[in-house]
Amino acid sequence: MHPSAHARSMPLKPAIIIAESGETIDYATLDALANRSAHALRSLDLKRGDIVATLFDNGPEVFIFGLAAQRTGLYLTSISNKLSAADIGYIVRDCGARLLIASDGFRRLAKQALPDCPGVTLMTWSDRSDQEQSWQALARSQPASAIADQSPGTDMLYSSGTTGRPKGVKFPLPEGDIDHPTPLMSMGSALYGMGPGSIYLSTSPLYHAAPLRWAMTMHRLGGTVVVMERFDAERALAFIEQYRITHATFVPTHFIRMLKLPEESRTRYDPSSLQAAIHAAAPCPVPVKQAMIDWWGPILHEYYSGTEQCGITALSSSEWLVRPGSVGRAVLATLKITDEAGNEVPTGVDGNVCFADGPAFQYHNDPDKTAQAYDRNGWATLGDIGHVDKDGYLFLTDRKSFMIISGGVNIYPQEIEDCLITHPKVIDAAVIGIPDDEMGESVLAIVQPAPGTTVDAALRDELRNHVRSALGGVKTPRSFEFRMRLPREPTGKLMKRTLIDEFRANPSACDDMTGFRQFR
Repeated sequence: MHPSAHARSMPLKPAIIIAESGETIDYATLDALANRSAHALRSLDLKRGDIVATLFDNGPEVFIFGLAAQRTGLYLTSISNKLSAADIGYIVRDCGARLLIASDGFRRLAKQALPDCPGVTLMTWSDRSDQEQSWQALARSQPASAIADQSPGTDMLYSSGTTGRPKGVKFPLPEGDIDHPTPLMSMGSALYGMGPGSIYLSTSPLYHAAPLRWAMTMHRLGGTVVVMERFDAERALAFIEQYRITHATFVPTHFIRMLKLPEESRTRYDPSSLQAAIHAAAPCPVPVKQAMIDWWGPILHEYYSGTEQCGITALSSSEWLVRPGSVGRAVLATLKITDEAGNEVPTGVDGNVCFADGPAFQYHNDPDKTAQAYDRNGWATLGDIGHVDKDGYLFLTDRKSFMIISGGVNIYPQEIEDCLITHPKVIDAAVIGIPDDEMGESVLAIVQPAPGTTVDAALRDELRNHVRSALGGVKTPRSFEFRMRLPREPTGKLMKRTLIDEFRANPSACDDMTGFRQFR
């Protein structure tokens, strides 16, 4: 159903709760505010198929404006507020937005982004700015009734850009009524039991694809969305208890941070209201997921997909316990594993992970990248390597672009990172290939040590032996670098391309023959 239907059937039910403050907006108020914003969009002569962009924090504006765009047939490009002004300007230009609306705290950043974006109107959300138009002021002057020409819109979100500039993922606009069903609605209700009685904790930045889409799906299903302004491991546990959360989405980094809380913090809160803890975005190390199931019970659900949504795999805890490390079977599209020529490979053999017969998409303004995303069979790929077992369960190996070739041997960093993160002295780890005159590439581990850990050559040797005993000598890092933190998206996604580019730009940084570098 559409949120407007819930506004009629249960008007006073909370639709949004801001976790930290307790600010609450019910369905009737949300619907009225979205209708006012929809009229405001029409007053600016924005029509079906036009594009609008937002630079929002995790606040009510995400949903008010998002629902307005959804019922006016527009494409919504939600931009990360962690990007530079130059990258924001690039996305605004590339997507062709006519309007950029910024939360109050990002007004200056938005202004810095727009000098090279002619024809783009900048508005701030509230009335606090005396330099730009206020969106809320414009919307308040509009009626709270539905616009006469409602039609379904959709998002056009930008990937996080693991290679080069971010790519805008564009789908055909939905046809028909604004109440059109979506794959996530079916997936949420069928696999996770989401529905009107659900209380959903949104843990991640809402400018990213999965957090935004899941939260707005919950509103279609009639549940309540509790929004964290930013993730904190202990506060997430506290909010689960306080709001009696039934469903939540996480990334593996969230699990790692919660597991590494002091025991007294972990046991202080009651997570028994949880019915489903859903995770994605990156492969979850097997020991981490096992520890979470031991803690919360068999309520963890995993899925694998991307902004492109060309296919989805999913599995429950009970399935995972039989096949540790799997990310499930296809629930959207047909899973295919191929070699470089596009031929399907046998069961158990690593190859390109592809999806056949899934939803069509294109990368906006980039036909070459669109063509590269499809093989000769017309099957789409997200650029990952993996294999399936005899029952069709997918096991991811790594990103194809991150593979290390050392002495002619293919080495996948994810396996080494998963091993390192299980060591009690490691908080985070990234593994990349660096130039090596003899081997072509050698393995470098970049490690964030746990607080209080002495960083010295003895720690390097301890971690090296830890990997060697688990994975063998070929996969053991030749060198280590220790850092205060690793570059990650707020969603927890490791920005490995940043590290690779850093070392390619400065090859001399790889010349330490001791295999050990202190903090940088």
